[in-house]
Amino acid sequence: MSPEPQDRLLAVRDIKELLQVSADIGAVGLIVVPIFGKPQLPDLSPYQDAVELERELLLQLLEELSLHAEKVGSVILLEPLNRYETHFVNRLEQAVEIVRKINSPGLRIMADFFHMSIEEANIPQAIREAGELIWHVHLADSNRLLPGWGHTDFKAGFQALREAGLDKYMALECGIPGDPEVDLPKTAEYLREWM
Repeated sequence: MSPEPQDRLLAVRDIKELLQVSADIGAVGLIVVPIFGKPQLPDLSPYQDAVELERELLLQLLEELSLHAEKVGSVILLEPLNRYETHFVNRLEQAVEIVRKINSPGLRIMADFFHMSIEEANIPQAIREAGELIWHVHLADSNRLLPGWGHTDFKAGFQALREAGLDKYMALECGIPGDPEVDLPKTAEYLREWM
């Protein structure tokens, strides 16, 4: 989402290459975050403000990239981030709107429990509404530590993922507060209890 055309061309080229690698190694897909931080495009009000410009540009870029993902047999995973990391695409419903607008099997959603714990009023409901568009899940508790170390209700979240029909991978993306050889088996046991 850079204002510099050359930066955007480079990003598109890199994403296309990584989508091919993703397909070659059998990965679930390639996680893409549209932008970190504040808007980089200018505010052209009253024509369009920076966020409206970003949305229009993102839709154009994702249309091209989604077609490439389909062609190579991969998937772009659009990840909503919390408001402290980006101003743009913070909730699952915003990602759903973009994915439905593009309407390509090459574009799906990556849901992250940590970001949802900040942005979603009701995590299970947000998951149900995103439904089959969720293709991958990151597991981290509300404090960005292993599941079970914060206050996220994984039981309700996993129930919603089951109802949505998720049959794809989930991955830990979090800190380990102690000895990994002790904490990781405990986390696996905790997660199995709710899956």
